Amino acid sequence: MANELSNRFNRWMKPDDFFNDLGRSFFGSDVSFSRDLKTDVKETDKNYTVKVDVPGVNKKDITLEYTDGTLLISAKRDSFKDESDKEGNIITSERSYGRFSRQYNLPSVDKENIKAKYTDGVLEVDLPKLKDSSASKNHIEIE
Repeated sequence: MANELSNRFNRWMKPDDFFNDLGRSFFGSDVSFSRDLKTDVKETDKNYTVKVDVPGVNKKDITLEYTDGTLLISAKRDSFKDESDKEGNIITSERSYGRFSRQYNLPSVDKENIKAKYTDGVLEVDLPKLKDSSASKNHIEIE
């Protein structure tokens, strides 16, 4: 009981946590999950590499789509087993679950040769660039 009171007080003192909890009560899950999704995007002359941390997600629950210069990553994480005791006591619960997605604007990609792998909770997507990306550009004269 003392831990719960302490946690409530600490949440009130940290406005960001207060609003995250407020969103959770309205939407039924942790709305900050997709915002906290850690991503690295690297660009070279030949490709883009996107690495996304998606721990606890099964590979079969991740979908990738590339359309009109946009990579869309969607995934879902099933709910966790409630590990509180018979009175509902639990000191803290920070694991999130639900559906989430994120988009990345990555133009001039050879969509036929995109490759992805998922290892140890990290999704890595390799998006090779088109060899002649000037073909997809349209120069517009200013009058």
